[in-house]
Amino acid sequence: MFRLPELTKDDVIRLVAEHNVRFIRLQFTDILGIPKNVSITIKQLEKALNNELMFDGSSIEGFVRIEESDMYLYPDPDTFVIYPWRYSEEGAVARLICDIYNPDGTPFEGDPRYVLRRALQSAAEMGYTFKVGPEAEFFLFHTAQDGSTTTQTHDQAGYFDLSPVDLGETARRDMVLTLEKFGFEIEASHHEVAPGQHEIDFKYSDALDIADKIITFKMVVRTVAQKHGLHATFMAKPRFELAGNGMHMNQSLFKGNENAFWDPEKPDQLSDDALSYVAGVLKHAKAITAITNPTINSYKRLVPGFEAPMYIAWSFQNRSPLIRVPAKRGLSTRVELRSPDPSCNPYLALAVVLSAGLDGIKNRLQPPPPCNRNIFEMTIEERAAHGIDSLPSNLKEAREALLVDEVIKKALGSHVLQRFLDAKQQEWNEYMSRVHQWELDRYFTMY
Repeated sequence: MFRLPELTKDDVIRLVAEHNVRFIRLQFTDILGIPKNVSITIKQLEKALNNELMFDGSSIEGFVRIEESDMYLYPDPDTFVIYPWRYSEEGAVARLICDIYNPDGTPFEGDPRYVLRRALQSAAEMGYTFKVGPEAEFFLFHTAQDGSTTTQTHDQAGYFDLSPVDLGETARRDMVLTLEKFGFEIEASHHEVAPGQHEIDFKYSDALDIADKIITFKMVVRTVAQKHGLHATFMAKPRFELAGNGMHMNQSLFKGNENAFWDPEKPDQLSDDALSYVAGVLKHAKAITAITNPTINSYKRLVPGFEAPMYIAWSFQNRSPLIRVPAKRGLSTRVELRSPDPSCNPYLALAVVLSAGLDGIKNRLQPPPPCNRNIFEMTIEERAAHGIDSLPSNLKEAREALLVDEVIKKALGSHVLQRFLDAKQQEWNEYMSRVHQWELDRYFTMY
């Protein structure tokens, strides 16, 4: 057992001694969702748990300027885990996820974990807790003899195929076993639609726990894949002719132990809160997309032909709209947002989606009628007649949508908003100035 729930500072100190932990990695993420860490020895552990360890925030993407660089790491004891692959007689390595604080003891507003905490506090003030169940997809590719990565898949399997066609099954099994040692409750794992594509689903939980787990999940998958001579990528669209990697987010609000989205007396057993939540997410969908699909490459996935959502609509029956309401009811009543991809920062993504849904509830918004047709087969005129708009088609459009959405801007806070916008503008400018292989293939000999 490598992870125990609801740990305290004293529990961490005891477990470190019991399991011969020699090093602790203090982990956090930058605004783009890239994990960072500072490694300390056990001699520094008590100081760290007393929130006395300082680091230079000016070197982290989107944090602070050099003249305001001193920041403090506040470890969350409940995130303590011992890395199973470093567990030996010579000593173990453990991890603690941290919140970032200013020298004056206030939370750092540029900390993505704090952005999500702030959104969760808004939900709590309305009487809700936010539950999330993600479905993160990834590809496994061969590595070359020199260790470099390739885009050559390791199999030609398809959806739910078995070995020997699914050659990644052994690696995926080891990923599941390792994730369980990290405290994950795995619900399913299977081959996905594209060759070399996989999905591992873990049980829903409180949103902050899930965001932490998504970061851990990606680290575990990459590490185990490497041990099998494979490269795991969560890039949204690594090969143009194959389906992309999504990260569907199943969401529900609870009041105490009751699912606030379920009302057995209502049509379809969806509560007024659920309908308003859906309406809020639809209303802010374009701005949300900048955060849930944050890279140039993200929009290569949101195209026709691969079942990824492109249109702002919802449905009970089919998977072409942005939001689907699965059939299960009672405590399992939920809405599934199908647009996010796993390149997003999960803390920011969950914060903006929740804020959009809460805005719908606050203002008692009503969603349009559900669209139970295959939207991909509808004409432009038919979509217009049903009032179905499209998601942004590229990062520039998504950034522009974010700029004019006051609710989503407020959810991010001015610090994260400005630095995220600056980073994405720089990314777009760099992309637009480069000559890509497609252009050479298309035009080099034509003109």
